[in-house]
Amino acid sequence: MTSTFLSLSTGKELETRSHRISWLLRVWVLVTVIALCNPVIYSKAAPKSQDSTPIEKAQILLERLSPEERVGQLFLVNFSGMDVGPESQIYDLLVNHHLGGVILLAANDNFVIEDNSLDTLLAMNRLLQRDKWISPQQEQVNPVTGESYTASFIPLLIGISQEGDGYPYDQILNGLTALPNEMAMGAAWNPDLAYQVGSILGKELSALGFNLLLGPALDVLETPKLDGTIDLGTRTFGGDPFWVGENGSAFISGVHYGSDEQVAVVAKHFPGNGGSDRSPEEEVATVRKSLEELKNFDLAPFFAVTGDADSPESTVDALLVSHIRYQGFQENIRATTRPVSFDPQAFNLLMNLPPLLTWRQNGGIMISDNLGSRAVRRFYELTNQTYDARRVVLNAFLAGNDLLYLGDITYGDSPDSYISTVRVLDFFTQKYREDPAFAQRVNESVFRILTLKYRLYRIFSLGSTLPSMDSYVNLGLSNEVTFEVARQSATLISPSIAELNDAIPDPPNQSDRIVFISDARTTRQCSTCDEQSVLDVNALEQAVVRLYGPQAASQVLPYNLSSFSFEDLEEMLNNKQEILTVENNLSRAHWVVFAMLNVSKEIPSSQAFQRFLTERPDLFQQKRLIVFAFNAPYYLDTTNISKVTAYYALYSKTSEFVDVAARLLFRELQPLGSLPISVPGWYDLITATSPDPGQIISLFLDFPELETPEDATTPEPTPIPEFHVGDLIPIRTGVILDYNGHPVPDDTPVQFMITVGGEEVNAFPQLETTIAGVAFITIQITNSGTWEIRAESELANQSDVLRIDVPHETEEIVTVMPTLQPTTVPTPTPSPTAQTTIIAPIDPEPKELPPPGRRPDIVDWLLSLLLTTGIALFTYRLAALINQVRWGVRSGFLALIGGLIAYSYLALGMPGSETLLQALGVWGVLLITLIGSATGIISTWSWRTLDSRSNNDE
Repeated sequence: MTSTFLSLSTGKELETRSHRISWLLRVWVLVTVIALCNPVIYSKAAPKSQDSTPIEKAQILLERLSPEERVGQLFLVNFSGMDVGPESQIYDLLVNHHLGGVILLAANDNFVIEDNSLDTLLAMNRLLQRDKWISPQQEQVNPVTGESYTASFIPLLIGISQEGDGYPYDQILNGLTALPNEMAMGAAWNPDLAYQVGSILGKELSALGFNLLLGPALDVLETPKLDGTIDLGTRTFGGDPFWVGENGSAFISGVHYGSDEQVAVVAKHFPGNGGSDRSPEEEVATVRKSLEELKNFDLAPFFAVTGDADSPESTVDALLVSHIRYQGFQENIRATTRPVSFDPQAFNLLMNLPPLLTWRQNGGIMISDNLGSRAVRRFYELTNQTYDARRVVLNAFLAGNDLLYLGDITYGDSPDSYISTVRVLDFFTQKYREDPAFAQRVNESVFRILTLKYRLYRIFSLGSTLPSMDSYVNLGLSNEVTFEVARQSATLISPSIAELNDAIPDPPNQSDRIVFISDARTTRQCSTCDEQSVLDVNALEQAVVRLYGPQAASQVLPYNLSSFSFEDLEEMLNNKQEILTVENNLSRAHWVVFAMLNVSKEIPSSQAFQRFLTERPDLFQQKRLIVFAFNAPYYLDTTNISKVTAYYALYSKTSEFVDVAARLLFRELQPLGSLPISVPGWYDLITATSPDPGQIISLFLDFPELETPEDATTPEPTPIPEFHVGDLIPIRTGVILDYNGHPVPDDTPVQFMITVGGEEVNAFPQLETTIAGVAFITIQITNSGTWEIRAESELANQSDVLRIDVPHETEEIVTVMPTLQPTTVPTPTPSPTAQTTIIAPIDPEPKELPPPGRRPDIVDWLLSLLLTTGIALFTYRLAALINQVRWGVRSGFLALIGGLIAYSYLALGMPGSETLLQALGVWGVLLITLIGSATGIISTWSWRTLDSRSNNDE
């Protein structure tokens, strides 16, 4: 009984297993047939899609777009609030008018301040992209033809200007890493720090869903114009075109790297706003400069990030064209251009400059500045022209701009920017249909825009466009980079280090009373948000207590410290009786420390410090008066500076810069930075960046480094080169330093003096220019004798003397030389001393690129199909001869499936397939197909064996 039961159980198990295997094989067959229904198209089309360039993808997509879709791609707009739902105006513009991009602004309440503000912002940006994605999901009707069509999904450009240092030029004030402004980076004279700052910004903006950054500003500040209505302040890397270009290039590379190439960078304010005397938002400025002057100064940083860029990573994606006019642009001093953003002739002259022309041909995009700004309106009013929004936008487009930033543009009697935007879009669409030349111009710009978007996203899908919902979690944690910028940029303006050590031999101690007076200001993230501090009234005091109070080094006692604001100081100066506390504390103080921001006529209290120096010298004489400028450093004149004990420039006001100020006060840190701009009356940048006459310029033979064998146990002495008449000898200088200890800018002239036997070889010294602080020259030996080479650069007229003995050909060769130190161009990273980097020479023989991997083609597919079909028919016929027709069908079918699966392994480029095809070619295809078919036949045999056992057990 038991054995019978066991026999039945075993039989049922085998039957169940046989049915399960049979069911799995059927599923396998079904999936395989579906997947392999067209293997040739699959294997050849998929790689083509993946390998298509952004240009090819853009061209294909452009041909599918309707006129409405093409026109919509040309525009960037603003919108108010954070509502982007189906009832909002921005939703209608995105879904029904196919708008290409938006710019978010704090002034439009696009950001809030709350515990989950970044979460809210990320959700809004995701919804904006979803709104853009909704349009292709529903049919739309062409208003002209009445035909229905389905739009294509094109990711939305979501832009922001985030210049650093918080209010007023950061749009997002909370949650992100508090990064420094451009002048702080410029004062460090270290482009690597600019790269790191850009990398952090790119990473954080990308995580929040932004893909367009309006910045950096590449304006070169010539001389601060404090008497005009414009003050660039700290919104510039400096006043030297070379260093502005170096820092801007590094910053752009950082943004691209940090965002994983998913944030497009827009350099502003092309062609340069450093020489204007008006605010670009308030009035169109006129600058008296010729095109040649622009090329040598204002345009140099833009060249460095366009056609002259060192790498694709440091190449800017777009330029923001400023509303600026030029007098004498083409050498006629009486001729004045229209604003460049509206002047086709001036625009084309600029675009035809070689670096910009090359960049433009490679897809560079031009973006107009805000066309709805007060400056544009005033220009049209002053020139007796009617401000017609449609014509203004059209003029900007025809001038050469690709993307048109409408801002809060209004049209005619409508104060609503939404209605004005719709009218402009309709006007452009109508003109597109009626004017073929205009349509061609639109197509060219849309093609550039689509190419840019394909560089940001390889495929246009909602999944590839949306950042993850938790991507913002680790933001705002990179403050160590900001601290390093603060440490390296901190500048002692007056007096010198030696004089400061004499004036203040010791830092404050426990018995010293210190009064801190700060230009404390507040702002709001949005119109309904609570106020928040820009620079807190007791920020410096708190930093001092934290670093040097009882819980730290115990160098100060909190009850000896007091803090006041500039408003308190102003009230004291105005003889307000209730502010006697300020005067009493100042009278008893040993140290008085001021924290300054920018001086503005719109903020009367910002001028309180200058009044204090003039009106109340009795309150700071015989005291140690320390001033920290947490903004631009040029608001004090020489007379005022002479009254203070020490004047430091910190440039930015974030907490890391306040900490550095506290450490400078207690002499824990030494100021390492240098002013990156000229200041009228007491600092000239051109002189500061000129070669230091106190240095000795090094000279070296510039031969490739000799490779040392790895197995060499004893280093061999450097061989002495032998020179003969007719030889070419490459020579280079060491790194030539300026007065601040940094490499001199590129194109600094260097003169090489060459003598043979005490006589000059040439009537005039040979003139070369520097690259990364180094000058190169190649001389030819024309006769025997002792050759001596020396160099000088401007006032730096001392150098090593390089001596080379060239004997007569009949004499024994004897060469006396300095030690050979070969190198290539050193990295232009500022350092206090010249350093030589030895780099292996570039291989003159270019290496052949490996041949592209072989993939199966249509011939391979046909041969594989014939082989598998033949094997399948053979196995079927063989089984039929022994009266096993059913198993013959199964065997043939599985042999066919096995062969197709094996071929698909090769067609899909699975691991090892390219190596096999490269080695065996078509025979490899047949071999793999044969193995697959054999596997199918073996599977049939295994199936039959299991089935036979099941039947025997029953």
